[in-house]
Amino acid sequence: MAGSLLSYLSPLYTDLYQLKMAQGYFLSGHHHQTAVFDLHYRTNPYKGGYVIACGIDEVLECLSQFRFEEEDIKYLETQGFQKSFLDHLKNFKFRMNIDSVEEGEVVFPKEPLLKTEGTLLECQLAETILINMVHFPSLIATKASRIVKAAEGRVVIDFGLRRAQGPAGLMASRAAFIGGVNGTSNVLAGKTYKIPIFGTQAHSWIQSYEDEEKAFLEFGRIYKKNITLLIDTYNTLKSGLPNLIKVAGKLREEGVEIAAVRLDSGDLAYLSKQVRKGLDKAGFPNIKIFASGSLDEYLIESLIKQKAIIDGFGVGTKLITSFDEPALDMVYKLGAINNNPNIKITDSVEKMNEPGNKKIIRYVNERGEFQLDAIALQNDKKVKEVMHPYYHYSKTLVKDMQHGELLKPVMKDGKVIQKRRSLNDIRSYAATRLNKLPEEHKRFYYPHTYRVGLSPRLFKAKEKLIAKSKK
Repeated sequence: MAGSLLSYLSPLYTDLYQLKMAQGYFLSGHHHQTAVFDLHYRTNPYKGGYVIACGIDEVLECLSQFRFEEEDIKYLETQGFQKSFLDHLKNFKFRMNIDSVEEGEVVFPKEPLLKTEGTLLECQLAETILINMVHFPSLIATKASRIVKAAEGRVVIDFGLRRAQGPAGLMASRAAFIGGVNGTSNVLAGKTYKIPIFGTQAHSWIQSYEDEEKAFLEFGRIYKKNITLLIDTYNTLKSGLPNLIKVAGKLREEGVEIAAVRLDSGDLAYLSKQVRKGLDKAGFPNIKIFASGSLDEYLIESLIKQKAIIDGFGVGTKLITSFDEPALDMVYKLGAINNNPNIKITDSVEKMNEPGNKKIIRYVNERGEFQLDAIALQNDKKVKEVMHPYYHYSKTLVKDMQHGELLKPVMKDGKVIQKRRSLNDIRSYAATRLNKLPEEHKRFYYPHTYRVGLSPRLFKAKEKLIAKSKK
């Protein structure tokens, strides 16, 4: 949604070296040189097989609002920046062009999620904000998609705001919804992004009453609809369930039905089965069972394999903090300067960027399933084969395969030109694209590696630059 709290960050929300390089370009007269930078990541998180690109609409909105205010200029002056450079910043705004994959796209290592074209100075100033606002949401959207897959159609709610890293909780709730969760406990995310909001009660509500039964009854009489009661405060089977059944009967006589119970601790597989038996025997087969408590995709998958009778999951810390992998190895590298391809040479081949002004071509089979991607030069006309990134003898013929380009213009001369989509549309797009990825790439354990190769012209350009560097 345009105008969210994350869309208007100060231009000082950057690393100092970006501003120092920008001043260096300006004072040396290099700032008007043209440049192409690529935003990509090196390895899939969670030992998985893909990433869902997220945060793109938000960062575009942020870049379009990027302005140095008078107080920003004054602060930089106290840090030793020169007056001529600061005068330049007073009227600075991004005028670059950006091509990007659609937010919600399924992407893979080494291929550009986003490409900037503009002056060297402005492309450099965009680096920190781009990585910052794309890498974390992409992690959360990807994690959410894995949790939703594990849940096999059951409801999944984001319960993580309390454990989120400060205001990043707003960004994370948005990303989790794009990744497929059904709603959030985050009220501000609900207001800002129109995400459905959900909430039950904490143990403190139960503890604040002299007895559990009264706590249940009072809550039910206050809210009357969509009531979910937490039954594990004292003893799930000996206290919570019997008291719940008593209250459910009293409320039914008053025309009020309890919607669900929540389990937040203990052996969720065992307890869910026992609670289901008790509810059914007491005449409440429509009361659903909702589970929470340190859940992630692995535990949810295990619960379902154990035939736990759970209708929905509230997932908090493990989702909203990307608990098992808190950072995506995302980088922003110079691909071309003054229309000349450029490459970073390193002994680690996985850290070597692909040179030039590039595009991504995705190849699909007759059923529309993703088969492989090619990173190609922007002026490649017809790619007949896709080369392995490192081995010239390994190639795949693609001349007869259906294909399409993933990078599309989203910003022109500093203005956002793409049509703004609703969050529901982005969420639906992500689900549709993920459905086109074959199952072997979505396994939690040892997923099959999705192939991303190079066009022959890009492969040769890269070899030429490597050979030149050795001389």
